[in-house]
Amino acid sequence: MASTIPPQQADDCIRTESGAELFALSRESPVLLVFLRHFGCSFCRKAISDVAEIAPELNRRNVRPVFVHLGTPEIAQAHFSYYNVGDVARIHDPAAAIYKLPIFGLGRQHPAQSLINPKVLWGWFIRGDIFRHGIGRIATDGHQMPGVFFLRDGSIIRSFRHRNISDQPDYLKLIA
Repeated sequence: MASTIPPQQADDCIRTESGAELFALSRESPVLLVFLRHFGCSFCRKAISDVAEIAPELNRRNVRPVFVHLGTPEIAQAHFSYYNVGDVARIHDPAAAIYKLPIFGLGRQHPAQSLINPKVLWGWFIRGDIFRHGIGRIATDGHQMPGVFFLRDGSIIRSFRHRNISDQPDYLKLIA
């Protein structure tokens, strides 16, 4: 079920680093909105890599990826450039204000739940995410949960809210 965003929550406060209004972008073309954790997180890096990998399909479907992150624009640029998507639209949200908006509802998770969890350990070691994407220092809120939203015409069409940090959204299914 689609959720229409109240204009005061959308156009007034959610802007990309280049100044574009997020929900105005979704009226121009569909948006795959990806909320990341901190850049030291293997799964955050994996999300960037996954979206970079499907970029040709997103482009074919005219879906614009937009990432929301907690880090500085400079650190973000380095990570996105590493995965060859340095020109992707990004939203710098160091206070996690957008994560907390009721329309997105991305909460925080206790360290024991987010790190000492069999599913997370499975993702890190068995799936090999830590070996492919590394792990770094936590420089922002290490307990912030990620999520992915498909926006079209100013509305949220589909969403995926992570239950644990190693969840793997099916990005193409979200935009189907």
